[in-house]
Amino acid sequence: MLYIFSGLPGTGKSTLAKILARELKAAYLRVDSIEQTLKNNGVSDIYDEGYQVAFALALDNLKLGLNVVADSTNPVQISRDLWHNTALTADVPHQNIEIICSNQNEHKRRIELRTPDISGLQLPNWQSVKTREYESWKTDRIIIDTAFKTVEQSSTDLFTQLNLNNSV
Repeated sequence: MLYIFSGLPGTGKSTLAKILARELKAAYLRVDSIEQTLKNNGVSDIYDEGYQVAFALALDNLKLGLNVVADSTNPVQISRDLWHNTALTADVPHQNIEIICSNQNEHKRRIELRTPDISGLQLPNWQSVKTREYESWKTDRIIIDTAFKTVEQSSTDLFTQLNLNNSV
């Protein structure tokens, strides 16, 4: 199964994706990690290279029979379609999971308090998050709203919607 996490920075997407990957003992692919590694190795003008590497790594792992948790902003339909195509190519099911924080003040607070967990990663500020391109969804997905919820509450919501019996 390919679990495709999407959402704006600061919503709790990476936290929940890591929890799911750990629970499932799945391969975990984070586009931020890939893109920062490319930057650290001299690639300065990144467009979709990080996503392309993630698609290839996801396909390799899915073909090995592993579950894959993909963690990226996934802001536009074309990237969502490419994740879908990766699952189709591997002949496995996929699940889109959008993580949101519906309360703007809470979301802003999180953005302002965040510290990077990837060496060298420049986190976006609130203005750049607010103005970031993020297309409306055209397909079904699980939506987890993390506003004013603990990580445990959000992960329980996620596991329930995925019909997983285990919880954190």
